[in-house]
Amino acid sequence: MQSISTGSGKIPPSPWSLTDPRLAPPDSDLVCIGAELDPVTVLRAYTMGLFPMRVDIETGEQELGWWSPDPRGILRLNQLKVSRSLHKSMRNFTVTFDQAFERVMRSCWRDGSDGNWITDEFIETYTYLHGKGFAHSVEVWNAGGELVGGLYGIEIGGLFAGESMFHRERDASKVALVSIVQKLDECPGTRLFDVQWQTEHLKTLGVTQISRTDYLNELSMVLSSKPCFSLVGN
Repeated sequence: MQSISTGSGKIPPSPWSLTDPRLAPPDSDLVCIGAELDPVTVLRAYTMGLFPMRVDIETGEQELGWWSPDPRGILRLNQLKVSRSLHKSMRNFTVTFDQAFERVMRSCWRDGSDGNWITDEFIETYTYLHGKGFAHSVEVWNAGGELVGGLYGIEIGGLFAGESMFHRERDASKVALVSIVQKLDECPGTRLFDVQWQTEHLKTLGVTQISRTDYLNELSMVLSSKPCFSLVGN
């Protein structure tokens, strides 16, 4: 296996061989199980259209799963829907980027409705990737300076893969999502904003679905773009 050249630099080969999602059954979001959550393998997975998340197995234990949903939830930057009430709510918060990455990730674990798969192992790996410039966070602060919402994700080239978000005050997670979309939209080049699955909540914000094949084709076209976080100041 060779290194992969991306707009974020070369990603070295992983010691693990993950299944190509193009070979997975179209009715299965889970592509393969196993390997380790080391940073290089995680980055290689994203370039393949996979992301890691624990999965329950028959023994009652959890294994590391590698997922490629079909269909895949994505958000076209020009299709973001911001309601009048949400636009008004945004005035009540202050937004920052990459100022409290680990706090955001731990908050997604504790306060997010979809973050119960996050473990200390995930936090260690993604915090390492944050230090290397691949993982990024959005922080939403209230008037009292409290962290009340946020999200985090992986950026490789023109891909931003949103992983999880949380809120402690109404609309705070939506504000985080709107803010990262606005940031990405400022950057030149084609961007692919991956949200994994389209939920009813995300659908109201403009998230749509495309087939796994279409997602993988788009992914291959954006990986060579320069990453937004290296182009636009934080």
